[in-house]
Amino acid sequence: MMNEEEFGGASNRRFAPPKPPAGLARCLQWAPRILILFSVLACSKPAPVQDEFRYGFTSEPSTFDPIDPANTADGRSILFNIFEGLVKPDTGGGLLPAMAESWEITGQGRVYTFTLRPGVRFHDGSAMQASDVEFTLNQAIKAGFTGFAQIESAAAAPDGKMQVILKEPDPEFLSYLTIGIVPEANADRQGKAIGTGPFMVESYAPQRSLVLRKYPGYWQQGLPSLERVTIVFIADSDALLLALQGGSVDAAGVPGGLIPQLDLDRFEAIPDYSDMVHLMALNNAQPPLDDKRVRQAINYAVDPQEIIDAAFYGQGAPSGSPLIPGLARYYESSLANPYPVNLERARSLLAEAGYPQGLPAPLEIAVPANYTMHVDTAQVIVNQLERIGVKANIRLVEWASWIADVYQGRRYTATIISLDAVTASPRSFLARYRSNAGSNFLNFKSDEFDRVYDLAQRELDEDRRAALYREAQRIISDEAAAVYIQDILGFKVFPKGRFEGVLNYPLYVVDFAPLRRTVAGGTN
Repeated sequence: MMNEEEFGGASNRRFAPPKPPAGLARCLQWAPRILILFSVLACSKPAPVQDEFRYGFTSEPSTFDPIDPANTADGRSILFNIFEGLVKPDTGGGLLPAMAESWEITGQGRVYTFTLRPGVRFHDGSAMQASDVEFTLNQAIKAGFTGFAQIESAAAAPDGKMQVILKEPDPEFLSYLTIGIVPEANADRQGKAIGTGPFMVESYAPQRSLVLRKYPGYWQQGLPSLERVTIVFIADSDALLLALQGGSVDAAGVPGGLIPQLDLDRFEAIPDYSDMVHLMALNNAQPPLDDKRVRQAINYAVDPQEIIDAAFYGQGAPSGSPLIPGLARYYESSLANPYPVNLERARSLLAEAGYPQGLPAPLEIAVPANYTMHVDTAQVIVNQLERIGVKANIRLVEWASWIADVYQGRRYTATIISLDAVTASPRSFLARYRSNAGSNFLNFKSDEFDRVYDLAQRELDEDRRAALYREAQRIISDEAAAVYIQDILGFKVFPKGRFEGVLNYPLYVVDFAPLRRTVAGGTN
């Protein structure tokens, strides 16, 4: 699997539900390799294993540097346990104080002054200073992180506080400050992953495992509960399932397609949304999809629940919005099913658009060939569209071609894809629908949406901004910019009754800090 770069939010994070294996799942055969080990505390000795927790992961970080934008979604989810930003996301889509214990916004929304949390120490024992925060933010500006280009200056104040001045007011700026703070003195961020998080890196064996050890100096009392977390990298889904069933890993992130193969008397499957909008994108500038009535007809013909049942083994729930439901404050809940299946209405709309006998030419759906879930989704949609006289063909393309031709070149009619975000903000999902957005590969154009969206960018009152974002979603839905299917559901699978404290976030992270064994679960 290639690195999961953020092509404007088009995710190549794999959540492909595999077909049930025909025979016994094979074990992974690891070729001999040199183990690359490193410790964040050069002179420290590993603590004895008192409570090791083994978690199966499908891919590993491409870098251990939190201010390297080339990291993968899986990598960022792991680094969540090692590094902390000025703020961190909560489970409801809001933001919590982290390395900043408080902040003040002045200067008509342009000046952010952060009071840093006192007594915080990095994993190497050094105290976190305002100079470290200044260094981190300025490195992120140079690296081109999303949202950081709007920073006019980021500097430590004489009183030890941190001040950030923006070029223009931005009510969502805080959501970008989850980026992990690093010590300025660490010149080898890839070789020495030194953060302030609840876990520190003990060792790393590429393509095999990453061992995280509890940081005893963590600022948040009582966390983490586990002494050691070993992340076991198992790229093959069959082998991951075998590892769970055989007990070589305690838990794992599992796609919905594997759940029917688990003994649910032994395991509990905790729903874990992928935080990706799964959709059939429509090229709003390409005839006949440049007619709103045709796009609406397609929406009335497509049954998201049937797609979930057929392509995702029934694991999931329809969500008809361009925003994930996990951002609960901003999500427009009325869009859970905005286009209930209505074939008569669909045919009527096609007739109004001048196509009483259906579309004159087959609708081509470009699908990345390496994603089983997208191919399966397209196959279901082809059958659904036939019910209203619309023929559709599937064109399989390689991921690199999808990026070049569909996303960048916009040379397509329809496509199946999932869109994700790197920050817990509605802007991360909705910005692409602005008429002049470079990431607007749907060629969506609505003056009303642009007006409402622009108002939201200037609105400093949180409640009013949330209302504007909900209105923006309704506009996109009414214009039928795409067919919005679901926020793909995966699962965190644990042995039944042995663990508690599992949290889910509106961003793709795995939080090991609150995880703890139950009394019945015991220790290893």
